[in-house]
Amino acid sequence: MQTIKITTPSKCYPVHIGENALTQLVPLLQTMKPSPKNLLIITDDNVGQLYLKDVEKLLEGHYSYKTVQLKAGDSEKSFENYYFCQSFALENGLDRTSVILALGGGMIGDIAGFVAGTYMRGIRFIQIPTTILAHDSAVGGKTGINHPEGKNMIGVFHQPEAVIYSTDLLGTLPENEVRSGFAEVVKHSLIADKNFYLWLRENVHTFHTFSQDQLLKSLTRGIQIKNEVVTQDEREMGVRAYLNFGHTLGHAIEAELLFKGITHGEAVALGMLFALSLQEETQQLGKDLKKWFKKLGYPELPNHLTAPSLIGRMKKDKKATKGNINMVLLKDIGVPYLSSIDTNELESKLNEFLQEG
Repeated sequence: MQTIKITTPSKCYPVHIGENALTQLVPLLQTMKPSPKNLLIITDDNVGQLYLKDVEKLLEGHYSYKTVQLKAGDSEKSFENYYFCQSFALENGLDRTSVILALGGGMIGDIAGFVAGTYMRGIRFIQIPTTILAHDSAVGGKTGINHPEGKNMIGVFHQPEAVIYSTDLLGTLPENEVRSGFAEVVKHSLIADKNFYLWLRENVHTFHTFSQDQLLKSLTRGIQIKNEVVTQDEREMGVRAYLNFGHTLGHAIEAELLFKGITHGEAVALGMLFALSLQEETQQLGKDLKKWFKKLGYPELPNHLTAPSLIGRMKKDKKATKGNINMVLLKDIGVPYLSSIDTNELESKLNEFLQEG
């Protein structure tokens, strides 16, 4: 097991990553001051069925707890579920000493963190990720819920007390969720570390042969890159925006599909390909990446999506400004920059991208 120290202006906290990292949960809770009187576990039906008993077994005899199980899927990251969790916490007597445990993937981490960040103006929470994708979302303090008008439009910055990333919990992931998380690993490499990107290209040919050692290296380096960026810019006033590479179109695709039928990372993969197609110096990189993604089983864009509808979604992105859409582009691997692009020009480019398939 390894420990990575996350350093932000508002809080420093550990990421415990490796097999059986879950055993760190109770020792971690025992070091907290003030000691938590009770806990709230927020999870989803799928993860709860697989791993909730493991967490409960660790807590038995040490802490009292209550559990909320939401339905699985990013569409459940809703105001209704946020309100339900808040009501449940109030009804069950959570106070300012309490701790919320976010047991699940990015959806659970986001909504549980938002509940923690706003309950009684902010209580503590611990991220317990169960997906590859959550190596990105569990670190950095972004929390929130979706709105029909866009993804992650409502939320707060609220750092966890710790991230407990037990890689033995990843063995039950379906392949589309592996692809989803791996896309964010690729994103980290493209914006920050050319050698890491080349290592991924050389070593990952199929997810069926993706070894535990390769997985641990990929997740650890991805978290380190995320930490390097968040340390510089906790609240996305500058370089943290580079972590949105691929997300402007990716979020639009997810929203247009009502957060169903495609995973977050699969949508981001398409968004990265589009971003790379926009500049001549990165078009060959995009073509090579597209071939690699195809071998790894990433889906193509659904053919019923249209450029005007997607541009309409992109205009509602948090990073958009009047008449322009701000996108993260690359000069080269490891050299990202933010570009403001006229919406009419971008719609024409997107039309071309959609026609190429």
